Amino acid sequence: MKPILLFLIFSVIFVTASGCVSEKGKPGTYDNQTENLSYKGESLTPIAQQRNNAIKGTQYIDRGSYRLQVDGLVENPRNFTYQEITELPETSKVVDLNCVEGWSFTAKWTGVKMADIFAEAGALENATTVIFYSADGYSTSLDMDYLLENDIILAYRLNDVILPPDRGFPLQLVAEGKYGYKWAKWIVRIELSDSPYRGYWEERGYNNRADVGGPAFERRE
Repeated sequence: MKPILLFLIFSVIFVTASGCVSEKGKPGTYDNQTENLSYKGESLTPIAQQRNNAIKGTQYIDRGSYRLQVDGLVENPRNFTYQEITELPETSKVVDLNCVEGWSFTAKWTGVKMADIFAEAGALENATTVIFYSADGYSTSLDMDYLLENDIILAYRLNDVILPPDRGFPLQLVAEGKYGYKWAKWIVRIELSDSPYRGYWEERGYNNRADVGGPAFERRE
């Protein structure tokens, strides 16, 4: 068999096994779901063209056994199933993800407002910091006021398809206006605290505010 034919066969097998079939500039197909590339007149970046960073590679989480632990300064600590999360009121928005490395993309994110998660768990008034923990050991934090005032969501769909594993299934934080290192993926725990917290990259010198357009690094005394 000729080398070119072998290459083509291998390429088809690889793409099919990944669960995604797409061409540059065209919507991909993910587990029989076709992504949308526009929403309310806004163009969306195809998932296949969205750049992606992770500290330990893609995490694969079982939907049936998954639990989102919400604890800390709450009246009612919870372990949400995936179904319980998706049964909460749903919201969608188009948000740009901007990486501190200089690249960005535009996508439609659909999920649940952090405010609804807090309401279910009974967030206490003295909770000022929210810490997000990921399945790969990653962590980051954001101010409670920022999350509430900006209607920040936990997304479970991207461009109208269920988050693919490499995009953070089951949940990715949509940290609007913040650099990508605040956009935690594969979230397994949310802790409410009354103390500042520095996550994985913040402990390595990245700015804990992470405002897009602001300084990437933080000067420490």
